[in-house]
Amino acid sequence: MEFSQSVADLIEHLGRLPGIGRKSAERLAYHLLRANKAEALALADAIRSVRENVHYCAVCFNLAEGRLCHICSDPRRDQSLLCVVEQPRDLIALEQAGAFRGLYHVLLGRISPLEGVGPEQITVAPLVERVRRGNFVEVIMGTNPTVEGDGTALYISNQLAEFPVQITRLARGVT
Repeated sequence: MEFSQSVADLIEHLGRLPGIGRKSAERLAYHLLRANKAEALALADAIRSVRENVHYCAVCFNLAEGRLCHICSDPRRDQSLLCVVEQPRDLIALEQAGAFRGLYHVLLGRISPLEGVGPEQITVAPLVERVRRGNFVEVIMGTNPTVEGDGTALYISNQLAEFPVQITRLARGVT
């Protein structure tokens, strides 16, 4: 089936989103075509707003609209605990669980030599500097339980070994 150029472009762009194949992109495009104009334009405005206003926190690399994210600017957080996660979505998952009230550091990836990602491509250096300057008692490795996540946690643990902080790992599995 042939589409108009505008529809074909929309399907192509939607199909580039993670987890969206050609059929899903077509369904989304048709949904947007059937939606009222205000709803479709509100989605476009939300995408534009995110691209123009959201950036990484100057301290922890979480998503933020100001210089600092809402966690770094919250004085009620425990300033002695630091949890290291791979992506902002990992931080969100931990926050939704509600059990951790410390600070975070988002690596923006994980060390993956096969993908050409080394420590210099993620935020390891700012993490080490932050621990050097901070008064952290414990650094919790919250990287994902994969070979790359475990390797990243081990690398960071070695980088932080000279500092007087306890380094722990999030529990996983069933006890």
